[in-house]
This record gives sequence, C-alpha cells and structure tokens, in this order.
Amino acid sequence: NVLGRADKIIVNSLDFKRKFKTKFNIHSECIYNPLNKDEIIKKSKVKTKIKFDKSKLNLINVGRFTDQKDQLTLLKAINRIKDKIKLNLLIVGRGVEKKNLINYIHENNLSKFVQVIDFQNNPFNLIKSSDVFLLSSLYEGLPNVLLESQVLKKFIISSNCPTGPKEILLNGKAGFLFNVGDYKRLSDLILYYSKNKRKLSKKILVGYKNLKRFDYDQNLQNYLDIINSLLK
Repeated sequence: NVLGRADKIIVNSLDFKRKFKTKFNIHSECIYNPLNKDEIIKKSKVKTKIKFDKSKLNLINVGRFTDQKDQLTLLKAINRIKDKIKLNLLIVGRGVEKKNLINYIHENNLSKFVQVIDFQNNPFNLIKSSDVFLLSSLYEGLPNVLLESQVLKKFIISSNCPTGPKEILLNGKAGFLFNVGDYKRLSDLILYYSKNKRKLSKKILVGYKNLKRFDYDQNLQNYLDIINSLLK
C-alpha cells in the first residue's frame, strides 16, 4: 500500500502518531501545523458587519456543514438552555448539512438565538468578537480553528474527538472537553462558563502560552529538515 512505500510519514498530532503505531504498527513523525499568529491577529482587526450583542454570551462555530462537524449537537445544546441565559450562537460555513441545520432551528424556535451565515474568507474578526469558540466534531486531525481561537484568546469548549482537541487543550487545562455528541454536557459547560468567566480566564492564558508548540517558522523548518535528510 501507499503507506508502506512512503519514505517518511508525517502526521500533525501526537495522538495521531500513537494511533498510527497502535493500529498499523507504522512509525511516523509528528510536525504540528505551522501557525501564523501575526496574520491571524492582523485579520482579526478588520471590522465586521456582523453585530454582536455584548449583553449576551456570544458563541461561535466555524466549519464545514458536514456530518463530521456535527453542528446539530451545538443546536441541541442551545435548545436545552435557550431560556436559562442570554446567548447567541453564530455558525459560519457551508456544506450539505445546511438545510438540516436550518430546519432544526425553525422547528425548535431557535431563530432568536442562532444565526447561520456563509463561509467567510476572514473569520478571525468574528471569532475575536465572540466569547466562546465551540467545536463539536466527530473526528479531526489537528483542528486549526482551535489554535486560531487560542491566538485570539477565546475560551474553547470542544468535543474530545480523535484527534487533536485534547492535545491542543492540554487535556482540559486550556479549555473544556465533552464526549462526542453529548449535547447535555455541552449545554452544562456553556452554563458553567457563563457564571464563571473570570475564574476560567486562566484556562485561556494557559492555552495561549502553550502556542509556541505550533510556531510557524519552527514547524516549517522541521519539514525542511526531514526533506533534507531524505535527500542525503
């Protein structure tokens, strides 16, 4: 197979590397995705036309509308707590599941609480204007959007899916993790955050300070080192 013929296999998370070894007995190298912090911060300063009500807890999800991203879990969580706190969820993306998401919103009278908008080339100003980034994926590799949210110092609540979120959030030290599909737990975590923002801001700083693992120049250099070693 292709993996067996490769000179070197590179994966983008340590958990991914472990799974390769366990399932296929294949050794791989881990190089984290290069993260351009300066570019993210620069783009986040561009003014957005979307209005955010600062009297509410502003939640955001950015991703493709597919089964993998499982935004339906987010909607179920919001439906459970919509009358308990003032909140707004902005879902940004495009994909085949959009109609199903819109139908759920209408059927459960969530239009006052949830806004779905099309994919944006620059989502960073939207993330910056929000309070919490939510990820509900069934699986990932290493979700860049969590790293981008950490650059912008946002609190993160993510599914503990394979692979990446647990690694990025340092097993919960840098944010909250919930089991895949567990919308009740997700809704409880949103409520808890809304009542404990100040105390939980420490987790944001832990995530931000650990972003050096994803340094743009260093990880590009790691790729170059491997390529040069194969050319010798």
